[in-house]
Amino acid sequence: MNPRVKDARPNPDFTVTLLFENGETRLFDVKPYLDRGIFCQLKDLKAFNSVRPFLGSVRWQGGQDFCPDTLYLDSVPVTEPLSASPVGSPVTEGASPSHCG
Repeated sequence: MNPRVKDARPNPDFTVTLLFENGETRLFDVKPYLDRGIFCQLKDLKAFNSVRPFLGSVRWQGGQDFCPDTLYLDSVPVTEPLSASPVGSPVTEGASPSHCG
């Protein structure tokens, strides 16, 4: 079993910085999913910024989530640890349209 998410922070480039239970900090790219089903709602930066840790994974206010194994296996290690900023700190740069079109 892969480690589970302990903390999450949205980034302005539609990636999420994740802190896992094993102490690893990894970067998960959500961009490949933004044109698929319910994930297209996350093109709205306000919606994207609503990401929070949830039961070892992450979840957005709209109910979007990923399998914890996907988050770990499809993310890349980062050298900088997750900063002390609050979980889900809003990102305001590069706002995207809120429509799925």
